[in-house]
Amino acid sequence: MAFKLKSKEEKFFSVLEEHAKLCHEAGQLLVQVFENEIDKEEALTLISEKEVEADELVNIVMTKLRKTFITPMDREDIQTLIDQLDNTIDSTKDIMDKMCMYHVGQPTPGAVRMAKIASKCMKHVQRSISYMDSLKKDYLKVEGRAMEVLSLEEKADFIYHEEMATLFTECKDPIEIIKWKEILDSMENVIDGCEDLVGTFRRVVLKYA
Repeated sequence: MAFKLKSKEEKFFSVLEEHAKLCHEAGQLLVQVFENEIDKEEALTLISEKEVEADELVNIVMTKLRKTFITPMDREDIQTLIDQLDNTIDSTKDIMDKMCMYHVGQPTPGAVRMAKIASKCMKHVQRSISYMDSLKKDYLKVEGRAMEVLSLEEKADFIYHEEMATLFTECKDPIEIIKWKEILDSMENVIDGCEDLVGTFRRVVLKYA
C-alpha cells in the first residue's frame, strides 16, 4: 500500500484519511447488502479484507507515532482518531458477521434506513479527516460535517427505538427477535462510533484551529 507523501503532516493525515475511506467503503457494502444488491457472504469477505487493510494502517500510525519527534497534533489525539476509526470498521464487520451467522431474512425498511445513515456518517467522517491538515482554513467545514453526523445520529436513534418496539410487538419468533436485536444494536454502535469521532473532531478544532 503506497502513499505519496511530502511531509510528516501528510504522512499522518493521509493514513488517517485512507482508513476513513475504508470505513466508508465498508459502510457502502453494508447498504448494498441491506438493499439486496450483493450477497451477504461476498460482502463479509470484502469487508474483512478492508478490515485487514485498516489494521495495517493502524500499525503504520502507531509506528510513526513512536518514531516521529514532532507530530502535527498531540499524539493522544492522533491515537484517539485512529482507534475510533478502527472501532468503526470493526463494528461494521460485526454487523456482517451476524448477518451471515444468523442467516437472517429480508431487513425491514427501518433497518435499511439505519444502514444508509451509517454509510452517510462514515462519508462525513472521511471528508472531515481530509480537512485535518488545514484546520486554520477549513475548521468551519469540519464543524459542518460534525453537525451533519449529529443530526443523522438523532434520526438513527429514533429509527432504532421504533424498530425495537416493532420487533418486540409484532415478531412472534423469539429467535428472530434475538437475531435482529443484536444486529440493530451493532448498527447503532457504528453510528455512535461516528458520533464519538465527531466529538474528537470538535475537540481538535478547538485546540488547533
